[in-house]
Amino acid sequence: MLLSRGLGALSAVLVAGGLLAGCAQVNKAPVEDRGGWGSASTTRVDPSTLPGAENAGKPGYYTVQPGDTLIRIGLEHGQSWKDVARWSNLTNPDLIEVGQVVRVVPPGAAVGVQSQGTRPVASTTVQPVTLPPAGSTASTPAAAPVAPVATAPTSAESATSSAGGDASGLGFMWPASGAVIAGFNESTNKGVDIAGKAGDPIVAAADGRVVYAGAGLRGYGHLVILKHNNTYLTAYAHNQKLLVKEDQNVKKGQKIAEMGNTDADRVKLHFEVRRQGKPVDPSRYLPAR
Repeated sequence: MLLSRGLGALSAVLVAGGLLAGCAQVNKAPVEDRGGWGSASTTRVDPSTLPGAENAGKPGYYTVQPGDTLIRIGLEHGQSWKDVARWSNLTNPDLIEVGQVVRVVPPGAAVGVQSQGTRPVASTTVQPVTLPPAGSTASTPAAAPVAPVATAPTSAESATSSAGGDASGLGFMWPASGAVIAGFNESTNKGVDIAGKAGDPIVAAADGRVVYAGAGLRGYGHLVILKHNNTYLTAYAHNQKLLVKEDQNVKKGQKIAEMGNTDADRVKLHFEVRRQGKPVDPSRYLPAR
């Protein structure tokens, strides 16, 4: 009798569980892997019906490609993703479509050679600065009394200087004190990798504004992007902790993150300098060690 009742109760539970599972499966909304925040949808649509289609191919505009995110588009065009969203009148920045056209320069801005990022990159004068010891809580490292490393500017650099767009006024400093373990390579490494211990301080290479702080860009882990002027961005990747927020102004040497290994095979800082969105060799802007 007791065995019969036990089996009957078990059967009822299994049936109920099956029904619940069946209901959950039927009512579950489809999920699309969008590859991170603000990713481009892969749904096939007629590009001519998408927002901004009339601007396709025009200077100052960009056609969204598979795998794009607003964060990546902003980084690769030297802009804040929020500005791209605003200039493009995006009602939902979380949703962009392959083939959609977004604006990547401010409305009314002249789009010429400089805004397309085709000028050659030149070495600039910078002041070497010494970072605080690892684990220090000091927010502004003291400048070391070392003679600047200078090279003669090219005509292209002089031209951008007259427009306030070169890096000489920024005086980039090293964002971490460890050894360089991987140098710049345009095809395989868009910056330099700097070794260290988990928790080591990461500091701003120059005065700037935080245009991104988060983990929405694959391959970069916890990432900070600073915009220094209309020409230069710097990116700080793989951090274990971010200490700044978007739209925050930071000073050169201010601690902005702690070193980590998010989305990386070891603890390190991946540091990029972007000139009008194009990755350039950071060693050409940083003081000699």
